[in-house]
Amino acid sequence: MPLNIPGILAPFHLLKNPRLVIPHVTVKDIRQIDFLALRNAGYRGAVFDKDNCLTIPYKDTLVPQLEDAWKECREAFGDENIIIVSNSAGTKFDAGGIQAESVSFHLSVPVLRHNTLKPGYSCIASIRTYFSSLRIPIPDDELVVVGDRIFTDVIMANRMRFGFASSASDASARVRIGGPLAIWTDGVWQKESMVMRWAEKRLVDLVRKWARHGETSSVGTNIFVRELPLPEPRKTGSALTKILNVMKWR
Repeated sequence: MPLNIPGILAPFHLLKNPRLVIPHVTVKDIRQIDFLALRNAGYRGAVFDKDNCLTIPYKDTLVPQLEDAWKECREAFGDENIIIVSNSAGTKFDAGGIQAESVSFHLSVPVLRHNTLKPGYSCIASIRTYFSSLRIPIPDDELVVVGDRIFTDVIMANRMRFGFASSASDASARVRIGGPLAIWTDGVWQKESMVMRWAEKRLVDLVRKWARHGETSSVGTNIFVRELPLPEPRKTGSALTKILNVMKWR
């Protein structure tokens, strides 16, 4: 992984605005996200991280368990309104854009080409350029940003907020947020950087306590979250039961 200067500098920004680390929604993985509810609330586009959010790290294919959720997401927003923004695929370190092409092929959505790593402001500018170039442009407040890292994905989403969000109690969640909806997937499909992940979770907990309940509870984003599907029960039975079943059909 290349040295991420914007990510290293991000903690200094937190000295001025620690709330940048607070996600609006926290889920285990994208299966908990109700994409149709997001669409009905006025969200029209999505920015996704790749590693440990949609794919196993260093792999380009979708995690099999996420197939139904990913299909729902693509149907809700449309393929061109979804982009993958990775700190590997599509960056200047992706020689010839080979990995970006592979990820785009396997996930069926575009991969953003950008020279500055998340959460850099140049990366944000590239995201805005992409969505403003669509046939029907998508502004920041109609985007959701989904990722598994606080110092890159969540901070980037919160940096895109207008700063003049509505505080009216009867306003919708989207209007009250005033920018992209930051969705943090705190589960991992393959363990990596676990010390940093632990530190990120501790930081989010501390800032939420400092901010008195955090921001999530104040904007009604729980309508976008659903329960994870239950795993299929394992078939069990005693050896005697299995023998009797075999004899039954003879």
